[in-house]
Amino acid sequence: MISTREQTQGSPPLRRVGGLLRLLAGLAGALIVAGPGTAGAAPVSAADAGFVEIHQVVPDAVVDLRYATPHNFVGAPLYPAGARCLVHQSMAPGLATAADRLRAQGNVLVFWDCYRPYAVQVRMFEAVPDPNWVARPNGSARSHTAGRSVDVTLADASGTLVDMGTDFDDFSPRALAYATDGVSAAQQANRARLRTALEAGGLTVYSGEWWHFDGPGAGVDRPIVDVPLT
Repeated sequence: MISTREQTQGSPPLRRVGGLLRLLAGLAGALIVAGPGTAGAAPVSAADAGFVEIHQVVPDAVVDLRYATPHNFVGAPLYPAGARCLVHQSMAPGLATAADRLRAQGNVLVFWDCYRPYAVQVRMFEAVPDPNWVARPNGSARSHTAGRSVDVTLADASGTLVDMGTDFDDFSPRALAYATDGVSAAQQANRARLRTALEAGGLTVYSGEWWHFDGPGAGVDRPIVDVPLT
């Protein structure tokens, strides 16, 4: 998701409704898949940025980067085909701990977003220049753009997604991490299982979205890094 948590770790953003859908009309054609060349940052390797590919940390992770597909709020890819799920190495121990706990319960982690190039955040805001919906880029990297947050869900041993009550990039109040209205008891329990595992690894859920988790130092402004996704 691209909400104001990239800019602040404060209260959840305003809930998106029909106005957002109208604002996004025709957006797909205006966006360009992100490539090298983030303004103000020279391209560096994943290793030089302190990033690791998620399968080095969680070997059985399912990677389904929604911004590399049309299956996101934009309806068009923002990442190149074959994009990697990269995370900062500081997240590795916590994600490994969470995956171990979930594996013992018959679940695997599914990654919907990991490191997000700053250029993508800029293009998102240019397309939807409303900070209630899209974080205004502030010239620094944090959260996803620093590789220190992930968007995740669960799958069972057969690879079927666990029912969490909403899909990724849902714009309804049901997407709130602790939502109860319109979210069944079973769905709430599934979200709690995901939260409990990630919290055991030191990650913190973002209250505005049940799928978004911040690692250590996710809210700290850092120099922008331009790491190729492929």
